[in-house]
Amino acid sequence: MFVDEAKIFVKGGRGGNGCVSFLREKYRPFGGPDGGDGGKGGDVILRADGSIHTLIDLTYHPHIRSRNGTHGRGKNQYGKDASDRVLMVPPGTVVKDLEGNVLADLVQPGQSYVAAKGGRGGRGNARFKSPTQRAPSHAEPGEEGEERWLLLELKLLADVGLLGLPNAGKSSLTARISAARPKVASYPFTTLTPQLGLVEADGDRRFVVADLPGIVAGASRGRGLGLRFLRHVERTKILVQVIDMASPFTTSPIEDYSCVNEELVSYGAELSAKPRIIAANKMDLREAQVNLASYREWLEQQGHALYPISALTGEGITSLVEAVDNLLRKAGG
Repeated sequence: MFVDEAKIFVKGGRGGNGCVSFLREKYRPFGGPDGGDGGKGGDVILRADGSIHTLIDLTYHPHIRSRNGTHGRGKNQYGKDASDRVLMVPPGTVVKDLEGNVLADLVQPGQSYVAAKGGRGGRGNARFKSPTQRAPSHAEPGEEGEERWLLLELKLLADVGLLGLPNAGKSSLTARISAARPKVASYPFTTLTPQLGLVEADGDRRFVVADLPGIVAGASRGRGLGLRFLRHVERTKILVQVIDMASPFTTSPIEDYSCVNEELVSYGAELSAKPRIIAANKMDLREAQVNLASYREWLEQQGHALYPISALTGEGITSLVEAVDNLLRKAGG
């Protein structure tokens, strides 16, 4: 199951208590204080791991506490520091506080963020010995670790984002150009979660494409899959807008393009400024061919390259993949 949001509670371990002890050995009548310090509590650390692709584990187990440090002992024996609690999250995880402030953005595998620091261990009475206080009889307790609630949001890391209205053919296109097998059906909203596919281009070139849930009017305000869809677009380098040229769900391809573009502009984050290609899909149908002849000039005037394709028959797919790869090169991908 793909889960891209989680709310978790993290708490660092408590530090161990310092020890009150006095040396008691034969032939050493004035051994003095020898209480050791307590050990440090363990931190809670979030670390990006490329083998993790979802936040589902943290959704089912949202309360994470690290271990406590051990107490100090006599003969100046320090308590052991607790080991840290390391939580693996997918690359692309954004860590926020409850007010929405971004605390960390774990993009690269291996990146870490200390979500909650462990408490400092208390000092033993040996630490308080001085010329004026030869036999201190007090020690410090260990400090409590940090605790707080955090919001985790996953923004997929993909080179290319496929976007369009429901039933435009994004899933069919993903299945055609990669080994991914998203759900394909003749009704809208067959894709409810993003799907990733690896596309082989010319030579040794490869790029990752994300089949994103269909967008609807008002998505930038949370309608439909709304913000959960648009959040994943932020990470992509370029966009491929798939338009159903024979769609019974829209009045015209112009409205299809305009609806998606308006939502990108409304969402912000410069989504509408990303390099984009228009894939005019379902060209195996006569209605699509008629619409392409009528609307081609207007679509090309939007400043994006237009590629007629059929995800069903494979028509125009090779040219589209080459164009996407070339645009990725220019975008630094």
